[in-house]
Amino acid sequence: MEGFIEDHKSSLLFSLVLFVIILIFKIIFTSIVRKVGKLSDFNPVRINLIIKYINIVLITLSIIALTFIWGVNYRDLGVLLSSVFAVIGVALFAQWSILSNITAGVIIFFSFPFKIGNTIRILDKEILDTDNPEREVFVIEDIKPFHLHLRRANGEIITYPNNLVLQKGVVLISTYKSEEIAADK
Repeated sequence: MEGFIEDHKSSLLFSLVLFVIILIFKIIFTSIVRKVGKLSDFNPVRINLIIKYINIVLITLSIIALTFIWGVNYRDLGVLLSSVFAVIGVALFAQWSILSNITAGVIIFFSFPFKIGNTIRILDKEILDTDNPEREVFVIEDIKPFHLHLRRANGEIITYPNNLVLQKGVVLISTYKSEEIAADK
C-alpha cells in the first residue's frame, strides 16, 4: 500500500484537488440556482431538477479530468469511447425529442416568463379551436422536465412538449397574482 501511495503521489494529490474544486463548483452552482429559483418564485421540484442536471455535468467533467490525471491509455480508451458513443449516438438519434425536451426544460427554467398558475394562449394551430375560444386558453398546472401540464377551462389537462413551447408564440393572458388581486377587490 505504501508503495502505491509513493508511486502515485502526484496523481492522488491532483485527484484530491479536483474533488475539492468540483465540490466548490457544486456548492456555488447549487446556491445560484436556488437563489434564481427563490427570486423567480419557481417550483422547488424544478429547482431540484436543474440541480440534478448540474450534478450530472460536474460528474461527467470529473470523470474526464480523472482519466487525464491518472494517465489512462488513450488507445484503449479511444476504442471503448468510440463504441460507447456509437451506441449513445444511435439511441439519441432515435430519441432526439427527449434530449431536446430536457434542454428546453432547462431553458424554460431560467428564461420562461410564465409560471405555474398563469393563464396563457399558445399560438399553435394544432391545439387552437377557433369555434370554441374558451378552449384556446390554458392555465399552467405544472412544468415538468419534458412537458407542461395545461388545463383548459372545461377541466381537460393537456401535456405540451417543452421544445414546442419555445418554438411557438405564447401569449400571457393573466398571472396567478393578478387574479388574486382582482379577487380581493
